[in-house]
This record gives sequence, structure tokens and C-alpha cells, in this order.
Amino acid sequence: MALSFDSDHETPALRDGEVLPGKLSQGEYGARVGVPRILRLLERFAAPSTFFVPAVSALLHDGELKSYVDAGHEVALHGWIHERNALLPPEAERELTLRAADTLERLSGARPVGIRTPSWDFSAHSLRIIRELGLAYDSSLMADDDCYEIVADGEPTGIVELPVEWIRDDLAYFTMDRFTTLRPYTPPRGVLSIWRDEFDVAYAEGGVFQLTLHPHCIGHRSRIVILTRLLEHIASHDGVWFATHAQIAEHALTGGTR
Repeated sequence: MALSFDSDHETPALRDGEVLPGKLSQGEYGARVGVPRILRLLERFAAPSTFFVPAVSALLHDGELKSYVDAGHEVALHGWIHERNALLPPEAERELTLRAADTLERLSGARPVGIRTPSWDFSAHSLRIIRELGLAYDSSLMADDDCYEIVADGEPTGIVELPVEWIRDDLAYFTMDRFTTLRPYTPPRGVLSIWRDEFDVAYAEGGVFQLTLHPHCIGHRSRIVILTRLLEHIASHDGVWFATHAQIAEHALTGGTR
């Protein structure tokens, strides 16, 4: 069971130059309300998880990274300000990623070993940067249900991919933007049904069940309820391993022994 939370908070708005209180407050909800709720829930289920954090989010919310680490969770890379990698020159993508790694290390006390590119936006240069940083894993690509090794030009890289999917992302169901056509179209209990089915098949196959969640989205009352119900369902099964993405990547690299 690979739970992950992208603590984007205000960074997507700031990236796009939106600095008025209304839009920023929507992201701020994640830090003020969502994160504390999530940490309480994870403690209840003794579920170590991975928090992918844009460096600017970490700088804006003093002590948040420490709260993750103190609770036994992993902090991993998620860009500088939730930038769109594919729109950047390669030198800019590299600079922002390395700067983000240094910032998270300074604020969390540990060098990140994994990355999720912002918006899963994997540019033609992202893998080279990941390899330069010596990261153990990525969690941005979608070629399998379970972990696989990234191959570059026909050569194994030694980097574990812990794949994501929009089916298992809360924003795909709950995004709302009053100036576009983006509207929530699935009720929370409907999303719970989808995620339960995803878990049940993963459990039957003996594979990985990975979720990508966002504190400003899943942290709302009606949505934290479905995450609670899902974790109750998962915890009722024998042999489920709640693990950080780093732990799962290490598990894959060592041939699946633990």
C-alpha cells in the first residue's frame, strides 16, 4: 500500500502568477486543515506515507516538513514551484530540481531519494536530471500497475518507477475551476468504490496499490471520510504492507525481500 500526498498548497497558483487571496486560500487550506487531518489519519492506521513537496511549499509553511519526518513519513521531490517541466529549457529544469533537492534536504534533515515531477510532466531531460541526482526512484510514469525499472536507450538505469495513474488521483475526480469547464463529476462515495476495486484486484494479484492525493483536495470533510473508509477496508486484509515509496523502491531493487 503506497500512499502519497502531493503537498502543492499555493504553488500552482503562484507558478501562474495568481496572487490574489481567493485562489491562494484554496491552496492554503491544504496546509492549514488538510495536512493535520491526514497526519492524524495516518497515525491511526500506522501507515508510513510519502509526501511529495514543491520546495516553495516547504519554504512557505515553516515546520511542515518536520511534522512529516517526525511522524515517520518520507519527504520527496516535487519540483521547485510546481513548474511545467516540458515548457522549460533543460538548464532551467535542472537548476530548479537541484535547488529543490537542496532546500528539502535543509528543511527535512535528509536528502530526498525519489521524485514525482510536477503534474507528472516528464520532459525529454527529466531522466538525465534524475540520474545526475542519484535518485533511487521516480513516481511520474504509467507503464505498469507495479514497479518497473526505467530503461534509457535500451539500457537499464537502476531507477525504479513506482507508477501513477489518473484513476488513482483525487484531483481527477474533485477538481473545480469556476472559470473553465472543470467540475467534479463523481461523488466521493463513487470514488471510494473505484479505489476499493483497484485495491481488491491489486491484493488478489499480490501487487502494489498506489494512491496520489492532495491535502487541499482529499483533506475536505466528505473526502477524508472516504479515505478513512478505504483505509479501514485495506487494513481488514491480512498481509498488507503500508510503506513509503522509498521503502517499496528498495524492496523492488533487492528482489522483493523484506
